[in-house]
Amino acid sequence: MNQQYNPNPQQGPQHGMDGYKAAAGQKPTSPRKVLTGAGVVLLILVVLAAIGILDRLHAHSVLAQRTYELAAPTVNVAPAQPGAPVDTFVLPGNVTAYTDSPIYARTDGYLVHWYYDIGAHVKKGALLATIDTPELDRQVMQAEADLATAETNAGNAKVQAERYSGLVKSDAVSQIDTDTFNTQAAATASTVKSAQANVQRLKEMQAFEKVYAPFEGVVTARTVDTGQLINQGAGTELFHMQAIDTLRVYANVPQLYAQTLARGRKIDLTFPEHPGKTYVGTLVRTADAIDPSSRTLLTEIDVNNRSGELMPGALAQVHFKTPNVNRTFIVPTPALIFRRDGMQVGTVVNGETARLVQVVIGEDDGATVQIVNGLNQGDQIIQDPPDSLIDGEKVTVVQPGRTPTSAGSK
Repeated sequence: MNQQYNPNPQQGPQHGMDGYKAAAGQKPTSPRKVLTGAGVVLLILVVLAAIGILDRLHAHSVLAQRTYELAAPTVNVAPAQPGAPVDTFVLPGNVTAYTDSPIYARTDGYLVHWYYDIGAHVKKGALLATIDTPELDRQVMQAEADLATAETNAGNAKVQAERYSGLVKSDAVSQIDTDTFNTQAAATASTVKSAQANVQRLKEMQAFEKVYAPFEGVVTARTVDTGQLINQGAGTELFHMQAIDTLRVYANVPQLYAQTLARGRKIDLTFPEHPGKTYVGTLVRTADAIDPSSRTLLTEIDVNNRSGELMPGALAQVHFKTPNVNRTFIVPTPALIFRRDGMQVGTVVNGETARLVQVVIGEDDGATVQIVNGLNQGDQIIQDPPDSLIDGEKVTVVQPGRTPTSAGSK
């Protein structure tokens, strides 16, 4: 049976034909639109990735900043308070012996005996130790035998030379033989002098078997014991001696006061181990030159110590008198920093950076001290600096009546 065309669009055959015609009538998508769409998608992905990276970088920066702020020590600061002018200032002084010398051996051998131990007061020339030198003793014996041989040969040559000198006048011997014997006599005489010098040298070395004190003082160290092998030279120190009847005290005076010092001036000295007692020393010499690294003048003060109360190596407080200075500052005692570089005070610059400055103190009442050199008006003083504070370190500043200011914050 033949099928007839059905014009009703609701029926299947006619509907399929219409869909085919509609699809055949659409235009294909252009490549430009495809690339544009892909580019938009790619741009969106790049923007999302950038946002994620920036968020992570910001979080890392915030974490680093927070860690840095927490690492910065928190310090209390207050401005330097002006004080009244002073005519004295105190500096630390290093106490040393007037004469300080290590004692070494001048010969090789074995230590037979030592006679003084540490703390012993000895006179100049006192016997400190005896060294046995068997090899040197044999060398002396050999040198003396060589000297005896040289003297015998020289005596024989002299007799021969005198004999030939008498015979040559009568032409009994030739002049050549006479000159030969005269030359031999002169050579053997020189050999005798050489042998004598060698014997003298060895005997002088032999004399170093006994070690004597080079000056009057106290034995502060003994580093050898009986039976120990001794080598000459500076390799092995036998003893260490110091003359302590007079002590030298060295202090570095700031350049500001260098011109006020005069030799012969009496200087007061105090020691922490002798509270309430003042010793008087004499300014005997200065370096006459400012140290460019510290801008200070090295001074030497001699103090009498015949009583033996003071010991070398101690730290003294040297009280210098000087004309009135125009400006001083008062700081609490806990603000002082005592380190190997000297007395310092911590300050804060730019609101966040610690600076350690060298200071010279004047009067000290226990609670506060007067700073006569090192500070300026307006300096922010760290009131109780931590032990670990270093120069140039970032700090968190706390001032009375204000909230803490973190290092690096604005």
